[in-house]
Amino acid sequence: MATLEPWDYVVIVVYFSFVLAVGLWSSWKSKRDSVGGYFLASRSMNWVLVGASLFASNIGSGHFIGLAGSGAAGGIGIAGFELSAIYYILFLGWCFVPVYMASGVYTMPEYLRLRFGGQRIRIYLSVLALLLYVFTKISADLYAGALFITKATGFEGDWAIYVSILILLGIACLFTVAGGLSAVIWTDFIQTILMIIGAILLAILAFTNEKIGGYENLIDSYFQATAKIRANNSEGELCGEVPQDAMHLLRDATPGASDLPWSGMTFGLAISSIWYWCSDQVIVQRALASKDMSHAKGACIFAGYLKLLPLFIMVLPGMAARVLFPDEVGCADPVQCKAICGSEAGCTNMAFIKLVAELMPTGLRGMMLAVMLAALMSSLTSIFNSSSTIFTMDIYPRFRPKASEGELLVVGRVFVLVLVTISIIWIPIIQASQGSQLFNYIQSITSYLAPPICAVYLLAIFWPRMNEPGAFWGLMVGLVVGLIRFGLEFGYQVPACGSTDPSPPEWWQNLVGDIHYLHFGLLLWAISGAVSISVSLMTPPQNKSSLYRLTWWSKDSIQVREEMDGEHNFQQNQKLPPIKSELSTWRVYANHLCGVEMLDERPAKLDTVPVVLKSREELAIEASESLWEPEWKKNMVDANAILLMSVAMFFWGFYA
Repeated sequence: MATLEPWDYVVIVVYFSFVLAVGLWSSWKSKRDSVGGYFLASRSMNWVLVGASLFASNIGSGHFIGLAGSGAAGGIGIAGFELSAIYYILFLGWCFVPVYMASGVYTMPEYLRLRFGGQRIRIYLSVLALLLYVFTKISADLYAGALFITKATGFEGDWAIYVSILILLGIACLFTVAGGLSAVIWTDFIQTILMIIGAILLAILAFTNEKIGGYENLIDSYFQATAKIRANNSEGELCGEVPQDAMHLLRDATPGASDLPWSGMTFGLAISSIWYWCSDQVIVQRALASKDMSHAKGACIFAGYLKLLPLFIMVLPGMAARVLFPDEVGCADPVQCKAICGSEAGCTNMAFIKLVAELMPTGLRGMMLAVMLAALMSSLTSIFNSSSTIFTMDIYPRFRPKASEGELLVVGRVFVLVLVTISIIWIPIIQASQGSQLFNYIQSITSYLAPPICAVYLLAIFWPRMNEPGAFWGLMVGLVVGLIRFGLEFGYQVPACGSTDPSPPEWWQNLVGDIHYLHFGLLLWAISGAVSISVSLMTPPQNKSSLYRLTWWSKDSIQVREEMDGEHNFQQNQKLPPIKSELSTWRVYANHLCGVEMLDERPAKLDTVPVVLKSREELAIEASESLWEPEWKKNMVDANAILLMSVAMFFWGFYA
């Protein structure tokens, strides 16, 4: 495999210098000395920046390697995840963001605290979200990025992976700690442009390669792209055959007949997609940074158009990689695969890496590596910022109810450093997992943990009768059922095709193997929803006056909302900011880095500036007015949303 030349390294250094400069510029330019400024970019971002950030936060290096690998293994079916996401991004902008904006929240667990009162749901979801971030999102992206870097540079061994990951984490951490959400969104914007340009260039090089010769020839050649050496499965059939439904998005729903049944892609995928796009902190936090409701909707439309691209710049190039390198990417013998990429299950994860290494000329190869690093860093900075927000706004105030704003800003930044440390400690487990099981693990954990959360959010927003006991027990029952399936799934391992390892018992095949994870997600969602509804109906309803601006039906209300039992808004201490002359030099520099406000000298009188506090009536009217949109803007975003859905429906119909 070709490795990087000196000019490639020059391109990478120039790229990082440029992005670092943009990140630092936006850090100093942004309002970092308030909680709203650091965590929500002062709610001042326009639709282009927010839309690009939504896309960049979603598309990590795992997407490049995972989508291209799935395209190489089974055709375009995996693109259904990307095309269906368009509808759920619009669902976020039109149905969820208005409620979140009217309620004035920073985090998703905070919304549930206002909606239901009490603390147990908020704390449970906060801890669950942080665990999901550390052990799935951060670890998966780091593994994929490290795989790409070590293969592209030719530096094999543990030290290369550790050095590359430490550099990536360091730069991602610097943006997040110094600049908050504003710096993250600006760097996402730059990196989205770079990602798309690089991936389009690679797609063009793949389609125009003489062995492929365009789209039509790619499709014909793909069905013949099998390895020369192929093992036999337990029934005597050859392994590594290209599925006959490779060019269909909607596939046979008979158990075991296809990898992505149409029923799961239509209904089951909706559950995990609503959880991810409408209630996940990383995504929603970006939408809430929009300057107004029209910009939030515009950002969702822009992100939706960008989601049309992965089919053409990731999935189809992955199929091209199998045509160009059938013996390596399409290897079908466990012994051969182990020798090529270290995994007996197959080497389709190498598809994107092979394309970059073999097709890209010097300089462009370096740019493409920079694209992968951009995807990785976008995901990392987004996750770091969102998880520090959850910790600072949801968990830390439980221990320090009267923490000052400066203290919260410092805690948010220190927590990012803690996350980085945990991520580095997790690296050996990532390496041991060899990637294939890691991606299965992520998909499974989403289908086993997300459906109860999706059910609770949907009921919280659209069914006012839903109460705290209903939500809590719906989550708990869903968690138990999901963990049982998770344990069964990983208690047995399905051997690779051609392997002599024993197969799981028949009862396992009937209970787990024949129930696709997307089907199970739908079943789990129904169970959690049924428990939530039943318990809510059996327990006293919430006071209607405590639900103003917290449900879809009351989002425009100007009534004053009554607080519920167990709900509290922790009051920040009205302390005087620290005085520069009274601090040590290192404290002054640390405060500058953390955006903590400092005074040059102690004021003569502390009570000369009157503090104007708005009445609860004024705050209620202000919250309701935050959803107002000029008629022409409203019509424009509505028309664009209909157009986007029509375009997406065309692709679904064309490839169904």
